Amino acid sequence: MTGQLIGMLDSPYVRRVAIALCHYNLPFEHRPLSVFRDVDAFRQINPIVKAPTFVCDNGAILMDSTLILTYLQKVVDVQNGNPDAHIHLMPTSITQYQKALYLIGLGLNACDKSVQIVYERELRPEEKQHQPWFERVQSQLLAAYDLIEKEMSNREGWLVENQMTHADIAIAVAWQFTQYMISDVVPIDRYPAISALSATAEALPAFKASPLAPGWQPKV
Repeated sequence: MTGQLIGMLDSPYVRRVAIALCHYNLPFEHRPLSVFRDVDAFRQINPIVKAPTFVCDNGAILMDSTLILTYLQKVVDVQNGNPDAHIHLMPTSITQYQKALYLIGLGLNACDKSVQIVYERELRPEEKQHQPWFERVQSQLLAAYDLIEKEMSNREGWLVENQMTHADIAIAVAWQFTQYMISDVVPIDRYPAISALSATAEALPAFKASPLAPGWQPKV
């Protein structure tokens, strides 16, 4: 076993790690602990109570989805010796690598802003919600998706190369989380290219093995 992934798959950050683990064919145990409902159990594993948390075979605790994914790629490289290009999720060309990082940044920004809106709505009392702040976050979220849609306007298939990369995973995961939680904020018809990319990604075995929620169906 490679380790334990701690956190709920309705978190886009946890889900992107789970998808990568499945893509890499790395065995792991998923413990779907909530940072809200299972605080005590989560704290026993990681006192910071941060999802995703990844517990390595030797007991080392890793946090932050991007750092965990960096570690997993290293595991794959060490296991394979000469890694198969099809299992890599980042381009080898420096120009394409740079583009992938840019797109991952946009995807993670969409995750961050979506989560902020969810927290503002569900955790802050309505009388204490600040409309100008909500509008600012919403504008940042829409700006991220606008930039992604623009990048995809002249390209079919995957975002960077002729195979899936972390850029595709980050954006596809962000998109489904946004549509699942705050579809009224981001109209699906405004982003046909992102929706098409998401549909392609969600049809893959690694995505199907990591559903956002029990019984959930992707919105495309």
